[in-house]
Amino acid sequence: MDQSPGVPHHGCLSPEATLREIQINLLECKVCFETFNSQQRERRPQNLSCGHVLCLECITGLSHALLRKLECPFCRQLCSVDAVSHCQVLSDLQELLLSPKPSSSSAPPHRAKEGFILETSLHLCATFGGWGTLINPTRIAVLGSTGGVVVVHDGEKRVVVFNQQGRKLHSFGERGTGNGDICYPVDVAVTPTGHVIVTDAGDKAVKVFTSRGIHKVTIKDCFQLPWGVDTDSGGQILVSDIQVGTLFRIKVDFNHGVILEIQTVIANLQCPKAVAHCRKTGNTAVMEHPREKHQNRKLKVFTKDFHLLYQMDSFILTLQSSFRLNISNVAFSSDGDVVVSDSDQGLICSLGNLQNNLVLTPLVGHHLIRPAGLVLLDNSIIIVDGGDHTVKIYSNKPDA
Repeated sequence: MDQSPGVPHHGCLSPEATLREIQINLLECKVCFETFNSQQRERRPQNLSCGHVLCLECITGLSHALLRKLECPFCRQLCSVDAVSHCQVLSDLQELLLSPKPSSSSAPPHRAKEGFILETSLHLCATFGGWGTLINPTRIAVLGSTGGVVVVHDGEKRVVVFNQQGRKLHSFGERGTGNGDICYPVDVAVTPTGHVIVTDAGDKAVKVFTSRGIHKVTIKDCFQLPWGVDTDSGGQILVSDIQVGTLFRIKVDFNHGVILEIQTVIANLQCPKAVAHCRKTGNTAVMEHPREKHQNRKLKVFTKDFHLLYQMDSFILTLQSSFRLNISNVAFSSDGDVVVSDSDQGLICSLGNLQNNLVLTPLVGHHLIRPAGLVLLDNSIIIVDGGDHTVKIYSNKPDA
């Protein structure tokens, strides 16, 4: 059977996707997940006698101090520390692929599927976090009053708060299933009053904290698998359940930690993984990720009364552009424009105001591996990148 236009053959990757796969699967140590670096002795890639490659620091840490032997963590073969050798081919590959490119006064182009060059309009101006500080981060939010950046990840304390200069302020949400603990955080949102809302898929609950991490209330029993979350201008919580395909609106007395109302506002959704609310228009966007691979991801936008306003899917976007855009997440700009991410290609695009006409504008693509969550401010986009466990801030000002 002929393949649909715009859909790649199974196993075929674009040059940009291939580069990201190399960065993730070849150019980092699979024990500590730190990027190999031939300039730092402890990060140099080393060949074990079995053929697997680890950084020197992990080899030292895993080996017996007296016997000078270690069991390969991948194939369990016993290897001698004295027999390891520098993996020059990975060092050469890293230098070839990741060497700095000449700077330019404009944002660098992003090479998308089938070699199309996309001129992106925003510039990378700050990066912070990294493996250890963040472990497989999934979503991001911003504290409106302080501008603090809130990230959920897989660390011992599941919620980390940074300032916008990248300094870690504090963390909270111990790993666990206790009342104020977080088992498996998926998404995070912040209310206008500064309360932090976390969806905990492991505990099948939504958990509310103050900005300092004091647990206020846990909402559960009404969910099968809560996932995406955002809040409206009145502080009501909007949370999707990917198991039953619903969107809930929850009203909470945050001061007293009391649940006032739980209402199903949208039903019959297909695996709704992302939710975004527009403070300007009152519209709510939901991103559907159907479980069947042959079905396209779908973006639906609803009015403030939750009537369907418009919808589109990845296939429609492909037909209207010169490259494939496999949408994975959604956010709104302060002007009400719809902005989507493509975690497969490492790309952020604006779709404009969809009530008028679709105007697809690539915004971010350079230095981005796997965008997991995004927040739009007036002149910048803050993105959590699950590919290298960092937070990245892009601005339309090169010197920002």
